[in-house]
Amino acid sequence: MSETTENFSLIVGLGNPGSEYAGTRHNAGFMVLERLLGTPVFGRFEKTHTADSMLFSGRFRGRSLMLQMPLTYMNESGRAVGTLCRRFDIAPEQVLVISDDLDLPLGQLRIRRGGSDGGHNGLKSVIAELQSSAFARLRVGIGRDAKVIDYVLSPFSAEELPLWSETVEKAAKAVSDILKSGLARAMNLYNARPAKEAPAEAPAEEVRTDSAVSELTNKN
Repeated sequence: MSETTENFSLIVGLGNPGSEYAGTRHNAGFMVLERLLGTPVFGRFEKTHTADSMLFSGRFRGRSLMLQMPLTYMNESGRAVGTLCRRFDIAPEQVLVISDDLDLPLGQLRIRRGGSDGGHNGLKSVIAELQSSAFARLRVGIGRDAKVIDYVLSPFSAEELPLWSETVEKAAKAVSDILKSGLARAMNLYNARPAKEAPAEAPAEEVRTDSAVSELTNKN
């Protein structure tokens, strides 16, 4: 698809509000949007609080664009996204959602349109509220640990921080490339697994196994 046919109007970064969650793995979506907003070439965006969100409104490459950080906590993210989409008549196909992903190695990105929630409660909530899974996703790998709940709500270690900083930078660049050139080109640029991490055999289709995350309360 080309830039002229996709016309994204809303970029959503998923996370949990509050200082206790700042910098945690589950807040990858927030961190990517913050980096994007700090990029001079991205332009100026006006910050408001609306639809249970921090909302940043502006223009990118001559088009109106909104960046949203839901403040409803992860499991209720869809409520904020749905409210905004109804208010501004935004179709699911015009939405790009950025989320963390346990089943991708730290530093790896995956871009796609549609699909299931993959066990991610934020994506599950967005799908339910929009009554559609047709929105695009940018999934940001955070790696995995046996203690899923503690892991996603933990900060990155000192050893991980350099790679994580590079990952946030790369993810912000991926969003810009999606807006400029479309999903197909961005998928070709960012979905490939680094050669040094390539498995000897093709992996089976990804299956999310972080069902334990669903045990989190609505606060998380």
